[in-house]
Amino acid sequence: MLIQEIMNAPAITVSPKTSVVDAATIMLDRHVSGLPVVDAGGNIVGIVSEGDFLRRSELQTERKRSWLLEFLTSPGKLADEYVLSHGRNVEEVMTSEVVTIAPNATLAVAVDLMEKHGIKRLPVVVQGKVIGMVCRSDLLRALANMLPKKKVQASDDQIAQAVIAELAHQSWSQNGFIKVSVQNGVVELSGTIFDERERLAAKVAAENVPGVKSVTDQITWIDPYLGVAMPAPSEAV
Repeated sequence: MLIQEIMNAPAITVSPKTSVVDAATIMLDRHVSGLPVVDAGGNIVGIVSEGDFLRRSELQTERKRSWLLEFLTSPGKLADEYVLSHGRNVEEVMTSEVVTIAPNATLAVAVDLMEKHGIKRLPVVVQGKVIGMVCRSDLLRALANMLPKKKVQASDDQIAQAVIAELAHQSWSQNGFIKVSVQNGVVELSGTIFDERERLAAKVAAENVPGVKSVTDQITWIDPYLGVAMPAPSEAV
């Protein structure tokens, strides 16, 4: 799936001279948490988000330090913080180094960028012009639309073959030590694992196969260092 399929377009933008009050009002009225900042030519020059309004003098939430930390903090950093807490225009509080994404990029690229830079939203840009926005909520919406909403009927043999195929496809379970049996749509996992984390992964793999009603865990974990065998919890999950 591509960004252009889930992005919000057209993007709601503000100019560098937009007041902080107006930007905050737009966010509240339009139910958005961030706004691309564009110049007169429509080129992106920054982004302003709700996070830029947290440390404000009006809220008495400016960053406060002990006298010693205040003394050790550089004047330049203190000046930057003063601008953020007292600035009146968007250009004074916005983030100028903007991480953007192309409309034909995949969702995987968007997630990589969000995780790498610790951000929640990405302006979608073509030749410097903002054409949309994609946020984490858009990814959540795409996920909700893709998850199966109806139960699928499948035979026990079909379910077993599908679970086995999925386990064989995963690098953490290609040793074939996890066994699969199915009765009336209930999958029973047995066999041996050498990393306890494989237990939940195998359960999730089985749960995602169409037609599965529940999963019973009968897998035994063997500690590879101590050689101690830990029996599985005998309950359906």
